[in-house]
Amino acid sequence: MSAHFRRSGRGEPLVLLHGVGLDHTLWDDLAPLLEPDFEVLRYDMLGHGHARAIDESVTVQDFIAQLDTELDRAGWKSANVLGYSMGGLIAGAYAAARPQRVTRLALLSTVFQRNPDEARAVLARLDAAATQDRQAAAEVSLQRWFTPAFQARCPERVTRIGQRLLHNNRASFLAAYRIFALGDTILAQAASGIACPALVMTGELDVGSTPRMTRELASALPQAQAQVVPGQRHMLPVEEPAIVAAALQGFLLQASGAPIVP
Repeated sequence: MSAHFRRSGRGEPLVLLHGVGLDHTLWDDLAPLLEPDFEVLRYDMLGHGHARAIDESVTVQDFIAQLDTELDRAGWKSANVLGYSMGGLIAGAYAAARPQRVTRLALLSTVFQRNPDEARAVLARLDAAATQDRQAAAEVSLQRWFTPAFQARCPERVTRIGQRLLHNNRASFLAAYRIFALGDTILAQAASGIACPALVMTGELDVGSTPRMTRELASALPQAQAQVVPGQRHMLPVEEPAIVAAALQGFLLQASGAPIVP
């Protein structure tokens, strides 16, 4: 098996797209809960993990082409697609560009139309990422992503995520982060073209992809529902995999044509 992807489980096809600075091991906590009902495909996005490096010329279309390649490799004409954080931007853009290939769409901890303060904050993080000490930058991210209770309860899991951040190729990371930081228009432009049913989720305390963003994104999509998980920050698939799995099972396994209630 290639180092950059993993395929496991049996059932409905489901692709998982991780966030910026991470890799397919983000899903190590969630994937086992999904495998009884889904055939799960997770892979390293361009510029991450063992995938090929990228530079400032990379575009969303490159990530769309990569997802085409991975679906073709799996022999899937279509699949359910879950995108987390930056992966949500790619998943949404893909659903609009390739409507015939996305059965249902789940957008987890995904940004949408940042307000001016939120836009300034992410651009400041982008600027800092180019010059800041990697260890310091990783610590800031981990504090923002995880609740204090989880950091105290599962320090080894938090450390593993931190190690992933430290081992990123800086040029590739910056190229990907630039798409994420400047990507407010991606889903705004794609929303009207996303015809499939969608589930939009975030944590109540997520300051990067806020409950407001989640509700507004769900409202902008033709067939979508929003879910906000109480007391959680950004790392829902790591901190609360059982909650995410239950939501996905309830949403993705609905009978074809079942109504989606906002």
